[in-house]
Amino acid sequence: MTGKLIWFEGIPFPRLDYSPEILSSLQESFIIKDEDVLLLTFPKSGTNWLIETVCLIYSKGDPKWVQSEPIWNRSPWVENKYGYELLKEKEGPRLISSHLPIQLFPKSFFNSKAKMIYLIRNPRDVFVSGYFFWRIAKFVEKPESLEEYFEWFIRGNMPFGSWFDHTRGWMSMRDKENFLILSYEEMKWDMRSAVEKICQFLGKKLEPEELDSVLRNSSFQAMKENNMSNYSLVKGLHLEENGHLLRKGVTGDWKNHFTVAQAEIFDKLFQEKMADLPQELFPWE
Repeated sequence: MTGKLIWFEGIPFPRLDYSPEILSSLQESFIIKDEDVLLLTFPKSGTNWLIETVCLIYSKGDPKWVQSEPIWNRSPWVENKYGYELLKEKEGPRLISSHLPIQLFPKSFFNSKAKMIYLIRNPRDVFVSGYFFWRIAKFVEKPESLEEYFEWFIRGNMPFGSWFDHTRGWMSMRDKENFLILSYEEMKWDMRSAVEKICQFLGKKLEPEELDSVLRNSSFQAMKENNMSNYSLVKGLHLEENGHLLRKGVTGDWKNHFTVAQAEIFDKLFQEKMADLPQELFPWE
């Protein structure tokens, strides 16, 4: 995936709305405030689901905000030009989204009390979700086949680099009190407990009916029908007209797409790259 990418410090980014100048300025001089909340993921790990959930927690389950303002305005992407400019002007506590690897993140974060939620997902499902997403995206080179994309993925030759490097990097923060690791799988298996965990981490309290509303309005179906969250606003511009950002929202879909050989290669790579990290960090394994 070398076409339509720019490289910054060894990491590839989409050309659309990204620049080495912004990425450099972000790293060196962007100020993360103590009251900010940061939502970090590797692409296709459930990012929009996490953003929607946190927005609904902030609004105490009232869906008016998530139904009236585009998701990229509610929690802007700090690394692209649009989000960077928006966040620089934003007053008060900010919700900030990012796919950046740890070594490119604003240095100011590491001396702040800002809270970060890092959402991880089975990389096999990340791979499959990514394959279908990049095929409808107009701003990157499209993979010709699942086999070609498999090679890109295991080599980290794709936007934001290697899943393994990204995850290993951010996992080094796992013992910090302002850092919460959450998995896509636990959100699927028990969303109520996941929301309660997020609330406890952020110091937010929801009444039972407010929690019910968060669960209802952050469901896959509710997000799929919400034009402020499903990226239908950029169809034809950045996404193909017939493309869907929210495709299935399930776990284990990789089993429908991996060959036996690919599964073996992936398992071996996972063991090599993540062997020294605690098993409980990866609930799908």
